[in-house]
Amino acid sequence: MKRTITHLADGRELIYFDRRDDADRSAIDRRTLGPRPVASELRYDPLTEEWIAIAGHRQTRTFLPTGGTAECPLCPSSDERSTEIPAHDYDVVVFENRFPSFSGNFGTYGDPGGLSEVRPGVGRCEVVCFTSDHSSSFSRLSDDRVELVMEAWADRTAELSGMKGVEQVFCFENRGEEIGITLAHPHGQIYAYPYVTPRTRLQLGAARRYPKGNLFADVLAAERAAGTRVVAANELWTAFVPAAARWPFEVHVYPHRQVPDLAALTEEERAAFAPLYTSVLRAFDGLFGLVMPYISAWHQAPVREDRELGYLHLELFSIRRAPNKLKYLAGSESAMGAFVNDVLPEEAARMLRSQIDH
Repeated sequence: MKRTITHLADGRELIYFDRRDDADRSAIDRRTLGPRPVASELRYDPLTEEWIAIAGHRQTRTFLPTGGTAECPLCPSSDERSTEIPAHDYDVVVFENRFPSFSGNFGTYGDPGGLSEVRPGVGRCEVVCFTSDHSSSFSRLSDDRVELVMEAWADRTAELSGMKGVEQVFCFENRGEEIGITLAHPHGQIYAYPYVTPRTRLQLGAARRYPKGNLFADVLAAERAAGTRVVAANELWTAFVPAAARWPFEVHVYPHRQVPDLAALTEEERAAFAPLYTSVLRAFDGLFGLVMPYISAWHQAPVREDRELGYLHLELFSIRRAPNKLKYLAGSESAMGAFVNDVLPEEAARMLRSQIDH
């Protein structure tokens, strides 16, 4: 793998990840860009003990450009048009988000009054472009390309984990307008948070209280033994619908070996993940013959605390529950955080298994 670091016109870092050692990455960003926004303001909610990022500058980010590749900021640049990627073609690219929720560019933060503590949203937000092909998708990537994406994720996880103030690194992909994407080009994001996220705290708290050993490993072992909710598996990974799935179609993908994060995976584990994961994504699309909206989220151990409890795994879910129906987070879910699932997990697993490549 060749890793090339360069910078965009406003100073943001951009990194090319290439399979070919002779890839030419000398193209420069010819645009004139305004100053970078300051980091968000973090406000503490004493009732939920959670940090909320207030990032007003994100209101101006690019939203669903209608011109296809002619307006897409994630497509390669051409002689006639400059985008976020200066090169005329690329394999995998990572760059600092132009409209970040967290960054190291601090502003002035006042006291809002009340009981809320305020501090700068230190951290970093990056965009990961999986391919230069605007019309492609993660499910259509070759195994080699998925491995290259995983190398980029691992590289960024390791580097961002070493940044001052970063407590957790989150790699994820949002897909589909129903989910809320703002750009259709195949891409994901990486958030380097200045705190441990609420869901991770919940999971690690449960793991800490579990009296029999490692909770994550036991969940995986129980699902593999039961088999009824397993969707796909190989020697190194298992994909299953959790028994208490929140979403109509939800799949968790675990390596068989406990590791804290993506950087700790072996070359063999990364290679084995690629065909299994893309087959699950294609099964999602095959359910109703529609492009399924989804969120794909890597759960990694925090940078400093409870790393021994963490167990790297991916949680993939869709809000589509039927060909013409979406699962909305209405009163119970949004107001109370109490989920009601419309699809029996065992039935969801059966439906997904029927669509897995054979």
